Order: sequence, then C-alpha cells, then structure tokens
Amino acid sequence: MNGKLISFILPSFNEEENIPLIFESIDKDISHLDYQYEFIFIDDGSSDQTLAAIQDLANKHLHVKYISFTRNFGKEAALLAGLQKARGDAVIILDADMQHPSYLIPEMLEGFEEGYGQVVACRNRDGESPARKTLSTMYYKFVNKLVDVKLKNGVGDFRLLSRSVVNDILKLSEGNRFSKGLFSWVGYEEKVIHYDNVSRNAGDSKWSFGKLLNYAIDGLVSFNTKPLRICLYVGLLILMLSLSYITFIFIQIIRNGIEVPGYFSVISSILFLGGVQLVSLGVIGEYIGRIYNEVKDRPHYLIKETNVHESKNQITQ
Repeated sequence: MNGKLISFILPSFNEEENIPLIFESIDKDISHLDYQYEFIFIDDGSSDQTLAAIQDLANKHLHVKYISFTRNFGKEAALLAGLQKARGDAVIILDADMQHPSYLIPEMLEGFEEGYGQVVACRNRDGESPARKTLSTMYYKFVNKLVDVKLKNGVGDFRLLSRSVVNDILKLSEGNRFSKGLFSWVGYEEKVIHYDNVSRNAGDSKWSFGKLLNYAIDGLVSFNTKPLRICLYVGLLILMLSLSYITFIFIQIIRNGIEVPGYFSVISSILFLGGVQLVSLGVIGEYIGRIYNEVKDRPHYLIKETNVHESKNQITQ
C-alpha cells in the first residue's frame, strides 16, 4: 500500500436512483488499486431521497462522507464544499448522474503518478442534437477569443486535481465562481483523456436551456473585462457614424433646403441606438451585479447536516 489518499467529490442534486449505482461503479473500478480513498457526497438541497440514499451508504461504509446543504446553492458551491473538506493527496471530481465513466479513474491516477497536476477527461459530443453541438462549438470559439483563460470544448468538471492544485484553487475566494475557468487559471501541467459521451440512464438532466445560457454568460464575464471594452468601441463607432450622418444631413439642408424627415430613417436610428444602449447597460449590469454580490461577502453555502467531523479519520484501502 502506497499510503496515498484519493478523495472523490460527488455533487448530487435529486440523484436518489444514481447514488448507489455511482458508488458501486467507482468501488468496482478502484478496488484493485493500491490507494486509500474517501467519498464526499454533497447533497445540494435535493427534494427527493438523495440524502437518505447517501446516508444509507455512510452507515454501511465509514469512508463515505456527506454534506447536505440547507437549500440548492448550485454546483459551484457544492464543488467548493467538497474541495474544502477533501483531505486527499489527489481529488477526483465527478457527477453522481453516471455520465462520468468511472472506468477512467485508473488512467487518471496513472497521470497523477506521472506528475501531472491535473488529469482532465474530455468527452466527445456523440448523441447530442446537431443544434446543441453547433451552439457549443460556436460558444467555445467565441469565448476563447475574449476570456483570459482557455476553455476546451468537451472538458468539464470531471478531472483529477493534485493537492497542490486544490490548495491553490482554495486560495481563490470570489463569490461568483466558474470552476472551468478557475481550473484553467491556476495552470499546472495537464494530461487530457478522451472518452465517448455517456447518456443519462436514470433521472432527469438538471441543465435546462436557461441554466446553460446563464452558465455560458458566467464563463464569458468571469475572467475578463473585454465585453466592457467592446461596448466602448461600439459606442465610439456609433458616435462617429452618427456624427457623419448629421454632417451629411446638414450639408443636404444647406444645398436643398429643409425637407420633411422620413419615418424609416428616424425609427431605424432610434431602434438601433436604443438596442445598443440596452445591450451595453446589460453588460455593465452583469459586472455591477457581481461587484454587488462580492461586497456582500455572504457564505457560498450553508450546511444543514454532515458527518465529515464524525468520520474525520476514517479511510479505507
């Protein structure tokens, strides 16, 4: 036994059917490995029997820990809670919905032993609708031209982090967290493992179009101020075009006299300028809202129930 402890962080929201399945799957794939390990389930305010399923596992296995939030604080808060409580020499993050294949864990651990700070699982998009594939590809191409970190299409939270990476991520205390960006921002040498997309076999997806859109916006504004600069450039461009148009109209009046202005040109100008102003205000509002949330300095989550303190020294091979 090499004595290294591996922590598994499993954010869970309404996954009562998948909790025992993901535990059995991971346990099967790591049982032959020469490590100690702990499981940390984070119940993110589930409304079904997810917590009861986790507690049942914890009663049977001393190395299963859980944290139950007072309400749904979101996956970012759940990831942070898991990272704060994990004690492992390496931490592996995977969802409890069975869409992150546990058979990749041994290969991840090989990368860890090779000295990589992060071992990242990258999925293809087989099985997704053509519209979603296209939108995802366009989003990553667009966002990587703007943000100060690089995001890879198909790379999510399913990854192994060394203790050094975890410690550095925990130094980042911002309230508006975008973990994909944080993982990229801290750096370290990465190893990428590719795998086929896995469809959910139980429960419903928690990612509606609205949530995906909000998540995309978070990624866009969390790591740069370029949208604000774009608003400035667009404003200057429109100002120059408007001055040119005013100059042209003024010259026409001098040459031809005053004419009745056309309805189309007036309404087009008003709608165009109004739209640009609203978009610019929206972008500025996103940043002001994040400043507002940071200033309040509220905790990222509140814990209703946990057994972490009870099983502090309980690990298993």
